[in-house]
Amino acid sequence: MKVLLINGSPHQHGATDVALNEVANKLKEHKIETEILWLGTKAMQGCIACGNCSKTGKCVFNDLVNETNARAAEFDAMVVGGPVYYGGICGQLTAFLDRLFYCSHGAWKHKLGASVVTCRRAGNTAAYQRLNQYFGISNMPIVTSRYWNLIHGNSAEEARQDEEGLQTMRVLGENMAWLLKCIQAGKENGVQDPVYEKAVFTNFIR
Repeated sequence: MKVLLINGSPHQHGATDVALNEVANKLKEHKIETEILWLGTKAMQGCIACGNCSKTGKCVFNDLVNETNARAAEFDAMVVGGPVYYGGICGQLTAFLDRLFYCSHGAWKHKLGASVVTCRRAGNTAAYQRLNQYFGISNMPIVTSRYWNLIHGNSAEEARQDEEGLQTMRVLGENMAWLLKCIQAGKENGVQDPVYEKAVFTNFIR
């Protein structure tokens, strides 16, 4: 089993990294492999709704989005982390996720998803809800903790002082490990993937 943790902060070793590593360390205790993908500081192109991915299966902008989608089969779960900017998730991360999920063509369905948010003071719950929207529309079961997956701190040093936030991350890791093991046990005992009806799309403007 393997989990991809995405660090959407421009600070590679900031508060978001502290939160993600707390989750990753708990997963490693359960012998689950982890990989942290840092998006870096280069400009991230947003989706331009060109529709090219529906024809080719790839985004027209050939960057980390295509690289990550091409590796989807390697992972059993995804944890996305990012900082709060003006009450929401930073633009670089949303640009990445908009394109990642739009052109994935279901590559991440049935994989577990979880979001992690860091902030100095406020805006975290709105950002947390925003991230979870990606999983909810992508057929990905959302993993939670005993509290919302939030850490307070304006730097890595401050984040390490948020004892409750750090514990929330560890509980998240514990819950994800448990669910991954449950899914694996189900597959080993003949539990099949869900079977769905044909998708129905309703437009409200006729």
